[in-house]
Amino acid sequence: MAEAPGMPAGAARESRGSRVERWSFYAAFGVLGGAAVTLLAAPTVIVLITSFTSAYTLKFPPPGYSVRWYRALWESSPEIVAAAVLSLKVAAVATAIAVVLAVGAALALARQRAAWARILDSVFMSPLMLPLLALGLALLVLFSRLGVELSLTTLVIGHVALTAPYILRTTTASYVQLDPTLLECARALGARPWFAFRTVTLPLVAPGIAAGAFIAFMASFDNVAISLFLSDARSEVLPIRLWNIIESSLDVRAAAVSGVLIGATAVLALVMERIVGLSRHVR
Repeated sequence: MAEAPGMPAGAARESRGSRVERWSFYAAFGVLGGAAVTLLAAPTVIVLITSFTSAYTLKFPPPGYSVRWYRALWESSPEIVAAAVLSLKVAAVATAIAVVLAVGAALALARQRAAWARILDSVFMSPLMLPLLALGLALLVLFSRLGVELSLTTLVIGHVALTAPYILRTTTASYVQLDPTLLECARALGARPWFAFRTVTLPLVAPGIAAGAFIAFMASFDNVAISLFLSDARSEVLPIRLWNIIESSLDVRAAAVSGVLIGATAVLALVMERIVGLSRHVR
């Protein structure tokens, strides 16, 4: 490569060295990023491919391809459908309760700088810091010491403890970005606190609440550890049902259910991104 007229030789070598360094940096991180994406995406791709197998057991690669197991889900799997319906109910109820609790906590703590507010925020976020198995076991011990029998209610309480921190974090992130002068103007114009919240605060933080509620709902629906410890014999949610299927018989319907959940999650995530900009509220 010829040096540019008037450019010192040292500057030209430095320019070539900087380009080499830059491209080597991009190449190294490109390889690492590609490896990370492969490791994250490979299990999902394998499950999707396996769900279309024509065989009677889970095997990869499949000997042939068929949609028979998706038909079996619809036509001859009432126990899986019942478990899925129960999971939807538990996730919906837990998310609704968590929204009320987390939004109230976020509004009370978001702009507080006192030590007690930071301590309470850490306490509310602590379920995300614990391993889920430890959290489930701790809740089981708590209910046992209180003399509370396991039921659908205890299952919902456990899922509320799991899901509320997600909503608290996204709501707090939205609320701290809210211009305080809007609330001051509402109060100056004589708006009562509830009216100001309903007409000013809530519409502006609603995207953050919706993003947190979506994440919370998916976390509740897909949870195994909390459900394993806190559900009774009559409350078999979908993750536990799939666990039992895989453990006992390697039924391919488990892969078909996973395929349905992967597709539904992808569609819902795209819809939420389109409506509320999900990625802006979960950074």
